[in-house]
Amino acid sequence: MQTWDAIRARRNVRQYRSDPVSDEDLTRIVEAAWRAPSARNNQHWDFVVVTDHAQLEQLSTVWIGAKHIAHAPAAIALVVPELGDEQQILIDQFDLGQAMMAMTLVATDLGIGTGHSAVGEQDKARNILGVPNDHRVSYLLGVGYPADRELAPIRKPDRRPFTEVIHRGHW
Repeated sequence: MQTWDAIRARRNVRQYRSDPVSDEDLTRIVEAAWRAPSARNNQHWDFVVVTDHAQLEQLSTVWIGAKHIAHAPAAIALVVPELGDEQQILIDQFDLGQAMMAMTLVATDLGIGTGHSAVGEQDKARNILGVPNDHRVSYLLGVGYPADRELAPIRKPDRRPFTEVIHRGHW
């Protein structure tokens, strides 16, 4: 799949087939995050790959929007240190956004769906994943093959019209 086709085909997948995702594909997806841009090349991130069903079920309870994680064959947790400096927190979250997008595009290229989630209950998420208390589990990414339909470029996406969101030179 070409990059533009992957961008057009990428969607949030919340229902997955039970087929496992190969270790090779999971490694490729996480390598995309590892290669993502990072401000000043800080790379404050860590990624925890989870394939254990019981652990995935537990992770699905750390945020109201994480229920799909229980039924995904895999999930990836995006973790950063709690540095306290507000500017660094914003930079790290931006970097994680770039890492997340890189993972979703590579997964789409492989025909694998993804669905992201925030994490609300930090202590619970840290406990499930064994993450130190001085780190934040910022996001979860469910990973698996879509149950409803294959990934393909979406002809008419459910988005605000392009002409309403693009402004050239001024608002």
